[in-house]
Amino acid sequence: MMKILLFLVFPFLIISCGENNDEAKIDGRWYTQSQVDNGRVVFGKNCAACHGGNAQGTFSWTRKSSNGSYPPPPLDGTAHTWHHSLSMLKRTINNGGVPLGGKMPAFKEKLSESEKNEVIAFFQSQWNKKIYDAWIKRGGLN
Repeated sequence: MMKILLFLVFPFLIISCGENNDEAKIDGRWYTQSQVDNGRVVFGKNCAACHGGNAQGTFSWTRKSSNGSYPPPPLDGTAHTWHHSLSMLKRTINNGGVPLGGKMPAFKEKLSESEKNEVIAFFQSQWNKKIYDAWIKRGGLN
């Protein structure tokens, strides 16, 4: 009986050991905690000087500066960032903010695709559930 049981169970043990045990997504969001953690580092090196360490942006981000450009907006869910789909957020990271009236440089050649995703994961981790759900409802994953 024991041999039969081992014969039946052993293949499942081997299969489960070989499965891809990817890290779980955070609260049903598209990203993982490791993406957020890596994104915090990439954001700190490339974005925080303008957007703030917690993606809080600048106080007067809705008013043009004396040079005619808009200051860095909050990315923490308190401004309009959640109105933009994932593809639009990546396009802004790639091409910079100049086409949108800002001064953000392009990061297309500076950050890898993985780093861009991690940066977005980091600042979206600052969004509360209501904002994230509204982003999803607007087609955010497009």
